[in-house]
Amino acid sequence: MTKKRKRQEDFQKVKLKVGKKKPRLENATDTTFKTKAIQIPEQLKEDGVLPTQNRKLNIKDLLSQMHHYSPGVKHNALLGLKELLSQYPFVIDAHLSSIISEVAAVFTDKDSGVRGAAVHLLQFLASKIRAEQIAPFFPLVSAHLSSAMTHISEGIQEDSLKVLDVLLEAYPALLTDRSIILLKNFVELISHQQLSKRLKSRDKLSWMLSVNPNRRVTSQQWRLNVLTRLKKFLQAVVDGSNDTEDEGLQEQKDNSHSVRNPICISWKLHANNQQHIQLFESGGLRPKISSSFRLRSLTSVMDSAEKGLSSAENLKGFIEIIIPLLIECWIEASPAQSAPILGNLLESESQQLMQQVLSIIHLLWKLTKRHDETYKMELWLRMNYLVDFKHHFMRHFPYSLQDTVKNKKKDPCKSNRNCMKSSNNVDHLLLNLTLCDIMVSLASTSTLQTDSGWLDMIRKFVTDTLQDGSKLNSKQVNRLLGVTWRLMQIQQNKVATEPLIKAVYMLYQQRNLLFPVRTLLLKFFSRVYQKEDLRTQRIRSRSKVLSRWLAGLPQQLALLGLRNPELSNQLIDIIHSAASRSNKELLQSLQATAARIYDPLEGTLVLLPAEAQRRLVQLVYFLPCLPASLLACLSRCCIMGRMSSELAATLIGILHMRSSFAGWKCQVQDNSVNDVDYFSFLFSTLIGFSREELTSLQGIRGKPHISQTQLSPIRLYLTDLDQFLHHWAVTEVICHSLSTIPSQSQCFDILQTGICKYLVGLVVIPDSTAGSVLCAINKLLDQACIISENLHRFLASCCYSLLYFLLTIDREDAEHLQKRDMLWGSCISALALLPRLLRLMLQSLQVSRICREELPVVAQLLRLLMQHGQLRSHMITNEFLVQQIIKDIMTLKSGEVQEQWLTDLHYCFNIYLASHPQTPGPINTVY
Repeated sequence: MTKKRKRQEDFQKVKLKVGKKKPRLENATDTTFKTKAIQIPEQLKEDGVLPTQNRKLNIKDLLSQMHHYSPGVKHNALLGLKELLSQYPFVIDAHLSSIISEVAAVFTDKDSGVRGAAVHLLQFLASKIRAEQIAPFFPLVSAHLSSAMTHISEGIQEDSLKVLDVLLEAYPALLTDRSIILLKNFVELISHQQLSKRLKSRDKLSWMLSVNPNRRVTSQQWRLNVLTRLKKFLQAVVDGSNDTEDEGLQEQKDNSHSVRNPICISWKLHANNQQHIQLFESGGLRPKISSSFRLRSLTSVMDSAEKGLSSAENLKGFIEIIIPLLIECWIEASPAQSAPILGNLLESESQQLMQQVLSIIHLLWKLTKRHDETYKMELWLRMNYLVDFKHHFMRHFPYSLQDTVKNKKKDPCKSNRNCMKSSNNVDHLLLNLTLCDIMVSLASTSTLQTDSGWLDMIRKFVTDTLQDGSKLNSKQVNRLLGVTWRLMQIQQNKVATEPLIKAVYMLYQQRNLLFPVRTLLLKFFSRVYQKEDLRTQRIRSRSKVLSRWLAGLPQQLALLGLRNPELSNQLIDIIHSAASRSNKELLQSLQATAARIYDPLEGTLVLLPAEAQRRLVQLVYFLPCLPASLLACLSRCCIMGRMSSELAATLIGILHMRSSFAGWKCQVQDNSVNDVDYFSFLFSTLIGFSREELTSLQGIRGKPHISQTQLSPIRLYLTDLDQFLHHWAVTEVICHSLSTIPSQSQCFDILQTGICKYLVGLVVIPDSTAGSVLCAINKLLDQACIISENLHRFLASCCYSLLYFLLTIDREDAEHLQKRDMLWGSCISALALLPRLLRLMLQSLQVSRICREELPVVAQLLRLLMQHGQLRSHMITNEFLVQQIIKDIMTLKSGEVQEQWLTDLHYCFNIYLASHPQTPGPINTVY
């Protein structure tokens, strides 16, 4: 076989036949596939958990872009976050940890635009996130803030102050927890450490102000920015301490409070078992028990870093560092040596820096007073810094602001030297007062002779400021009064204190004082009065200015009225405090002004809220005399309803204690309440209406105000439910006071005379007055009392008019239905006590004179009287009268179909009267 043949055998061509499929190759690829439908409806929907903003980016996308290298991407991510979180606030709670960590991380970003956007986003988040929510993540925020404050880049340091502003505004308490670290950062922002040349070791490092020419602002402006934040931070530390105190006047510790809050004790709970009642040193929300032991605070178990400035050691260490730096800042900003001593002019920026320096020192001084050993701390401050302060601070005292504004419209406030302010709203008066406050805190009674030179300068400045008639704001007055109080404590003789009190009184006499200013002045005088009153009588020397101030308080209270309830409350508290101490000048003034204060129409008593009314009612007890005109005003206040019935009861009780019927074992004030005037007060309050009001009621006719029957000459004026309930509550107190008078028969004669003189003969009488008269009669009536015929007939007419009114009340009239039990009880009690009263009422039931519509009412009344157990015997005695009334009714109804009410009347008569039961049952019919 040839080679060609072999080659053909290896590659033989397969012949395909028509109609046959091509055979499958051995190395062919299988390209067949199967498909199934995929359901993705949930993936096509928008993500409900992660909403998106306008660029369709959700919270995860935006947070991931915070790590991008491009500043533009990070800036857009921050803007997108603010947009997303403002549209969907609930996202904040779900991703709070991630948001806080990513935003805090860009505090130290190199790009200023990114840092600015981060500050704006942080400010937005602070308004949405509560302190308790961010508290777990705040150490991370504080760490990034500390890193930014100590960064080498000046721009990052400047922006860190903006972050600090946001956190101080929103979370001051959380920020002050890391006070030691942040305070060190503040120091490093304006200074650097330098090894002391005097010491060979590196244990003692001194700090000196640093100057950085690369900053965009001057060194003085940069220090001003840092010190402004440091002052805010220290203010937050002071506010967050346990025993918070206000600035100036309120920070002195020798007076715990101007007006103590009483502890409410329910005597009923202690009367039976004689339980011990704990008396506290001072009332209020946190009463303190007087004890020689002191509990250890929780800060004593912490280390030095955790205590912060609450540790005396840490506070001293920070003072030693910051005070020299502050003095250097003061020296740079202080006026030239050639400037005049008085009225040294300051540039605006210099004054701002000096103000911040003094404010920081003032806050540090306040922190030193929070420690247990305050005296030792004050002694340490005096030894270390008094010389420097006198040399640098008091050298050019007092300071004035240089007015650089020209060619502008004159402002009347700016023409006043105390109102002069810089463009940054810092006034020189506050600067001087802060300096005074710092300096006087370093002085004491024992150092008076040594410090007399600069103390006289401060005393003169304070006196001149108080007397020059300037309009001062509350912050200035607060600091001014604080310095004044401290000066008075350092030198307590009358020669030194009286000019200061007189100067404060001149400020107090200014018109149109702001409410906070007036409040501060009132607190100051109240403290001075209480301090003076604590002295023994032997050494007491009453200030004439203080007496004049006290004497003017009641008149101010009467003039103030309802224009400022808060100020009125303060005046009342001070008046009450002085009246309880029997201050002669105040009691005389209060007596002269009492008629205006307790005027029933426009007096202070009826205008103020309930709590102030209670205090004013208590003042009645201290009035030297209670004349008839004042008692008339008090009676009208009780019955007009402009103070509560409980308060009216308190007033009636106070007047009873001031009367001669209180049963005092000791001698009471002579002629404090005349007996005749006291009875007139009780009777007028019992009636509930004045003579003029009763006269005006006589002309009223018809419903719905009048209830009228043809069988009684008295028509009832229907009072409102509120007025009725108030009058009835007062009536019960009046009846109790009348019942405590020893001679009941004489008391009843006086009441009978008043009723016959002022009520008998009237045609229209209020329903509450009629019920009150019956209630008083029931309370005072005994066997020794003799009732006149006129009073008998008047009471009988009142009883029938009231009973007729009660039986004709519509079921839908809910207002008058509430009067029923009280009026029904009074009428039944009077009829049971006075048999003649029942007989006269039955005699007046002449049914021939009434219309047919009133017959069922008379029948129902007779049926109820016969069924009542207390009246059974009296009704049996008057059986003939009852029988005659029934016959008259039958005569009028003869020839007609007998109605059910007539059948019931016959049945009751046969059961209760015709059979003459020997022992009346205890049935008290309820109509």
